[in-house]
Amino acid sequence: QRHTPHHLIDPRNLTACRWSNGGTATPAAPLLFRMVSSSFFGGAAAAPKKATKKVAKKVAKKAPVKVKKAPVKKTPVKKAGSFSPDTDIGVTPPLGLFDPLGFLSRGPDAYRRYQEIEIKHGRLSMAACLGVIVTEAGIKFPGYISLSQDLTFDAIPGSLDGAYFGVPLAGWAQIVALIAALDIAVFRQDPEYPAGDVVQDLPIEWVRYDDPEVKAFKLNAERNNGRAAMLGILGMISHTALGQDALFPIISK
Repeated sequence: QRHTPHHLIDPRNLTACRWSNGGTATPAAPLLFRMVSSSFFGGAAAAPKKATKKVAKKVAKKAPVKVKKAPVKKTPVKKAGSFSPDTDIGVTPPLGLFDPLGFLSRGPDAYRRYQEIEIKHGRLSMAACLGVIVTEAGIKFPGYISLSQDLTFDAIPGSLDGAYFGVPLAGWAQIVALIAALDIAVFRQDPEYPAGDVVQDLPIEWVRYDDPEVKAFKLNAERNNGRAAMLGILGMISHTALGQDALFPIISK
């Protein structure tokens, strides 16, 4: 008896096949399923994949490598210039090095600045004391100090308070402007020169001492005279403010 196919299922979506055998349906054999698949797709059905077992690889832990760092060498900090105030100009007996407020701890730059300020104030104080002594003695400039006010130098009192209040305001402005111009432009302090050396290369006959001992003696004398003059002019101002004579406060009144 010949078997004829009753119907076929699309082989791309094939799951079962029914064959007619006298009206009785028989399920398709798995072998026939593989043969039909092979005839339509031109190859054998792929064999089921075997489950691959994942083999856990044991990774050996490496010991951490310690890298030794080279020691960092610290560069020495250079101090901004060494100075020895113990043997400097101005350190004279009987006090020697006298620094009760600890200004030397501020460094050599501040020390150099203090030297310049001390010398400058000392020179101005010496000129001020000399001016008070000269005017108290009656020595004055000839002529007018103010033409607009018809004021002569002789009309200004020789005392300290008389000179301060007798000179017009414009006169004091001119004095301050002249001193500032000389300090900034003419007699300026160059850091390359010693403290107080403000003449430098100006065409002025300035006394220079070649002997180191004589030079040190002259510079110390200037420093000490300036200190005494600062105290002196301060005392003269105090005497005048108390109503006494600037030079002779005891015997004046």
